[in-house]
Amino acid sequence: MSTRTIRYSWKNIVTTVGMDEAGSGPSVVLLPALSSISTRAEMRPLFETLAPEFRVSIVDWPGFGDLVRLRTDWSPAILSAFLDWFLSEVVAPPHLVVAAGHAASYALYQAAYRHGTIERLVLIAPTWRGPLPTMMGGQRPWFAQVRVIVDHWGIGPLLYRLNVSRFVVTRMAREHVYEDPGWLSGDRLSAKLAVTRTPGARHASVRFVSGALDRVESRAAFLDLARRADLPILVIYGDQTPPRSRAEMEALAEVAGAELRLLPHGKLSIHEEFPESVAGAVKSFLNR
Repeated sequence: MSTRTIRYSWKNIVTTVGMDEAGSGPSVVLLPALSSISTRAEMRPLFETLAPEFRVSIVDWPGFGDLVRLRTDWSPAILSAFLDWFLSEVVAPPHLVVAAGHAASYALYQAAYRHGTIERLVLIAPTWRGPLPTMMGGQRPWFAQVRVIVDHWGIGPLLYRLNVSRFVVTRMAREHVYEDPGWLSGDRLSAKLAVTRTPGARHASVRFVSGALDRVESRAAFLDLARRADLPILVIYGDQTPPRSRAEMEALAEVAGAELRLLPHGKLSIHEEFPESVAGAVKSFLNR
């Protein structure tokens, strides 16, 4: 495995993210979820399983990952432009893309509007709406004020740290992310907490949580992206997926060319907790 950093420029923004590469053969790109505790490390079990048969790349999203992050108004436009650049210029297309969580809508958007960069697509526990809009049943005007407060140099870090404390992260993980209540503990928990404490982490995190990084605004728009993509899609999700999120995933059954694979275990981060089961489904789909 080789690890390197890449510099991405978009308008007046220049940021550095990490990526890993290994293997040879058809290109497979793994996209981690967008969340306060997500980095490309969550995809490494899949990476290691696929590398003997494919040329595999993992990359962190701008604003996320384990490097120092910029204070900027991260947006869907920035992230989509980054993905298009990465899939077109950093790794040569076409690709088989495996996208987890919130990365799913960005992968679908890329496939829908940049035909030829993605050949087949695997969506792992795909989501399109951030946690706060999901909890509130939609966007609210005061979400923007939350982002302003968290961006503030004075009160922002304190408020952010309260919302990514050990207690909050552990509770969130147990309720929505991991099936085993004890999976996120010890060194795993320490590593996740370290991600949240990376300088500048709060700016992209609050935008994800408040829905400002939602690539689409409705289930209908999410399904429309999948139809426009017009390529084979495998949706993998776990039997313990939270009901609201599961309903959005199962709605993809309406899309021609989409195949749903329900695994007997797992929640939103099924690829981290049960990588062998997910890898088996991914390899079966990619080797067809």
